[in-house]
Parts: sequence; C-alpha cells; structure tokens
Amino acid sequence: MERDFGKGFLRSRLLCKKDIQQKYFCSIGKIALRFFALLSRVVVYLSRVCIVFLYFMDLRILTVNDLLFIFKDKLGVKKLYTPCAQLLNTRSLNWLMDHVSVLKDDVQKYLGLKNGDVVVDATLGLGGHSLDILKKIGPKGVLMAFEQDERNLKEAKKRLKDYEKQTVYFKDNFRYLKSRVTGKIDAILFDLGLSSPHVDDAERGFSFMKDGPLDMRFDQSNKLTAEIVINTYSEEALADIFYHYGEERLSRKLARAICTDRKNTPFTSTVQLAGLIERVLAVKKHGKVFNPTARIFQAIRIEVNDELNVLKEALSQAMELLNIGGRIIIMSYHSLEDRIVKQFFKNLERPPVTSQELAVYQNYDEPIVEVLTKKPVIPTDQEIAENPRSRSAKLRAYKKIKEYVAPATNRFLGR
Repeated sequence: MERDFGKGFLRSRLLCKKDIQQKYFCSIGKIALRFFALLSRVVVYLSRVCIVFLYFMDLRILTVNDLLFIFKDKLGVKKLYTPCAQLLNTRSLNWLMDHVSVLKDDVQKYLGLKNGDVVVDATLGLGGHSLDILKKIGPKGVLMAFEQDERNLKEAKKRLKDYEKQTVYFKDNFRYLKSRVTGKIDAILFDLGLSSPHVDDAERGFSFMKDGPLDMRFDQSNKLTAEIVINTYSEEALADIFYHYGEERLSRKLARAICTDRKNTPFTSTVQLAGLIERVLAVKKHGKVFNPTARIFQAIRIEVNDELNVLKEALSQAMELLNIGGRIIIMSYHSLEDRIVKQFFKNLERPPVTSQELAVYQNYDEPIVEVLTKKPVIPTDQEIAENPRSRSAKLRAYKKIKEYVAPATNRFLGR
C-alpha cells in the first residue's frame, strides 16, 4: 500500500509539474502573440504617419511603390490604405496611392522604343507610362501627351517635371490627334478606360459604390453629363444605350422604370440611380445575386464621353501618323473596346478592296500591319493581386509595315 501510495504521489507530482510547464509555455506563447500583434499595429500607424508626411511634403512618388513593397505581403494593402482614407479625403488619397500603371513591362516591351523616338501617349492619366517612355527615348526624344482631365494633367506635369523640355501636353481628346500632332511619329500608346482618380473621387460620379453627382465627364468643360442623359433622353434612346453599350438584355425594362421614376423625382446622384438599377435588374441565381449596375454605369459613361466613336476615329488617325515600322499599343478594359480594336486591325492585316480603280495600281493582298500579339496580353495573377483594377485589361500591339490611307467611308471602321 505504501509503495502504491508513493507511486501515485510521484505520478501526481509529475503531472502537476507538466501542467505548470504547459501553462507557462502557453502564457509565453500568448504574450508573444500579443507582442507581435501590437508590433504590427505600431507599424501600421507609423506607416500612416509616414504616408501623410510624404504626401504633404510633395514626395508622392515615393509613397506607394516603397510602402507597398514593404507591407503588402505582411499587412495587406487594405490595412495600409484603408486607415488613410479616414485621415485624408478620397481625392487626396487617390493621388497618394500613386496610380499603378497596368502591364507596365509589357507596354515598354511592345513599344520597342529607342533613343530619339517621337512618341504619343494618347491617354496620359497620371503619367505612369509616360515616365517610362521618356526614360527610354532619352533627351533627344519627344513625347506628346493627351489628357482631357485637368486635374490628372496637373499631377502628371508634376511627375514629369524633369522632362518638361521634351514633353508637349495637349489638354484635349485624342480624337483630335491629326489636328494637334505635326509630322510623323514612331509609336503611340492608348491606355483606354478610367484612371484611378475617376473611380476614387465620388464627386466625379463614375462609381456606383460612392454617393456623388451624376457627372461621368472626362473633360469637365463638356456640357453633356450623366444627369442630362438619364433625365432628358427618351425611353427608346436610353434602352438603346443600355443594350448596345452595356449589353443589357432587359434594357427596355430599365429604361421604362427610369422614365417612370424621373417624373416624380429627377435623378441627381449615383446611389439613387444604382438603387433603381439593382431593384429592377438584380437577379439571384444559384444563391448569388447578379447585379448589372457596373455595366449600366459603363453604358452611360460611354454615351457621355462618346468613347466608342472617339476610339474608331483615333485608330485611323494614329495609323496615318505612324512611320513605317512604327508601333501602336492599345490597352482595352471591356469587350466593346476590344472588339473595335480587333476588327479594325483585322481589316489591316488583309485590307478589303474599296475601289476597283485603286486595286489596279495597288496590291490589296499585302498587309498594312504586322500583329505583334497573336493573342491579347493579360495581367499575371500576381499583378492582379497587387492591382485588382488591372484584371480586365487586354493589350494588343501592331507594327505598321505599309503606308495607310484612311477610307472615305465609315464602314471600314466597323460602324
């Protein structure tokens, strides 16, 4: 009995000792976890202070590239930038985030620039691609940049201030390429769609996620706004816009609902219009709600800025301005744009005979362009993870190998 008691006593002592050790190590683990959690919070708050300081010291170019590289894997982009939205207004935050250029390396690869080239950036934005272009063409090169948005142009000029002697700016739509650009060019870039400031600033009215006025103008001097389109266009005209530009099958149903509602209360805000679209068109399939609001906003934006017609005109003008051997790069962000680009250059791969008289003197079997991208270049998974807005981008590149003469009719442009 004594031996049994002794064994039991020793066993209980050992178990008690193990329990103490486990509790001790658990306590150390908890303390360590709390320490690292506290440390991560300190780093986040310090990064906020650093970002705000750099912003107000006008060192914006350093902020995003450096801080994203340091923090994106450990803390996540949202943890870094979301708190900043509380400290700065959305407009400032957007420039603070320093718009990330989409398919940056691929653009430079297919442009194939060399020292002394004359290049057109038809969509300057915040100057991300232009900065890379200027570095490639050197001090003897010339960049001509088009930008409709006055605020974007102002920011881009700050970013490219070291190259102001070799940069010519046009606050204009790229549909006026031929009337603004004198002489031939070696390359041209079209980065279509929205820039980050348009989406992030609620006052511009491009995003249905934020409450703002129904504007959607790239160029603020234009008279036509989304509010005018929604409140004054006929039911038939609205239905056509939603169907052709938004590819919405229930376009007439939505147009009818808009015309009915606006009789009592005119549409003035993005949230007001988005609420109606969701109420009329949102459907639930397989447990998920499909909301076509983004496509409808896209359709209205295209109408306000006449985007598709502008693109058709600009592509033809760009081909006329390009030197033989010059390159044209187009990045599109939705199927309507991409379809126009694809069809336009497909016709140039094997041009159609538009005149029997000309066909006698010219060989229409010879292509005018060489396709540099057999399939459109799309962002990698890594780029999409770092910049989600790049997910729908498609890059197509072509090289001019024969002189181009713009056709007399619009049929060639796909109208």
